[in-house]
Amino acid sequence: MTATSLQWLLDILVGGVLLAWLVLFFGRGYFWRADQRLPALPPASLADKQASPACLPAVVAIVPARNEAEGIGPCVSALLGQHYPGTLRVMLVDDQSTDGTADIAQAAAESISAAGRLQILAGKALPEGWAGKVWAMHQGVAAAGDAPLLWFTDADIVHGPDVLEKLVLHQQRDNRALVSLMVMLSCRSFWERLLIPPFIFFFQMLYPFPWVNDRRRPLAGAAGGCMLLRRDLLLQAGGFAAMRGALIDDCTLAALMKKQGPIWLGLGTESHSLRDYRFLDEIWRMVTRSAYVQLQFSPWRLLEATLGMIFLYALPVVMLVAGLVLPQWLWIAPSGLALGLMAWAYAPSVRLYALNGLWVLTLPVAAMLYTLMTLDSARRHYLGRGGAWKGRHYDQSGEKRP
Repeated sequence: MTATSLQWLLDILVGGVLLAWLVLFFGRGYFWRADQRLPALPPASLADKQASPACLPAVVAIVPARNEAEGIGPCVSALLGQHYPGTLRVMLVDDQSTDGTADIAQAAAESISAAGRLQILAGKALPEGWAGKVWAMHQGVAAAGDAPLLWFTDADIVHGPDVLEKLVLHQQRDNRALVSLMVMLSCRSFWERLLIPPFIFFFQMLYPFPWVNDRRRPLAGAAGGCMLLRRDLLLQAGGFAAMRGALIDDCTLAALMKKQGPIWLGLGTESHSLRDYRFLDEIWRMVTRSAYVQLQFSPWRLLEATLGMIFLYALPVVMLVAGLVLPQWLWIAPSGLALGLMAWAYAPSVRLYALNGLWVLTLPVAAMLYTLMTLDSARRHYLGRGGAWKGRHYDQSGEKRP
């Protein structure tokens, strides 16, 4: 390849990067605005709007828990302390924990005199073909009775006292089949500040919340840490048996529920995860567990994702530096504009976590780390150790391996 041909190719690449960022910025539902939030409670709360609390839909909060001793106490206390005027029961599905999870949950309920509203269900052995969390949620539904609304939440999340009332109000107002919140993740350590806001940014880019919330579009997504849904529509969709092997349970459930009615996905600033990630390897394990699953175990999707991340996040930096060194204004201007759009788009995610605005400059570094994690997720899969969580490993079909 001649020098002229090489420069012509690089000119096309840098122009393509700018075009790609223009499409992401203006043509993907403005996902980057991070503006999908639950409305504030009106001056008159749900209780004031109804003749009596008995008119409000009963809710059963289902908490799948496997060895969650560290966070289950605050989680259960926050659930039982919800300012919800209707009937609320909490069901902990203890998925064969060995660390005293159930005892800690019971003690937390007793400490606030709410043990009568907590039910602890001893989970049964995991059947062939079922993913662990999906099996726990299935058992919770079977034991929940005929409550109209089911609220699934993770065992390491603490919800603000008004979260359930806001969820129900939003669900009832638009008759949504499912309402879900992406809760606030821990963002205190250096590695969390570098990698958690990008995690939120990339999730919104994959599943633009405005498109998920548009009943005219087929795109569906949810965040498993907080999902309120209609029990009758879940059963019409086939229940959890219809997705028994799903390793990415939240988005699979969202796709099932959107076929039954409109869904909604937003950011929940009043709900916080207690799970912290002080070191890079902790975030690395969290991502590698499901990254290749997200790509449907496809080498071609892996190649496409890897090249796409390099193209979008590494190439504009490389071409800007090369353009400044040579110099080449045909590289500097498009690369600089692409990086400007990248920083502008990332800024709302940085502000969501109240970080210094200079963190927007770190997105290319974070993107390359996530690319390496995705490649490692594929490597682990082909070594037979993919899909690992809480001592369980799953193959492509979702079946448990020893």
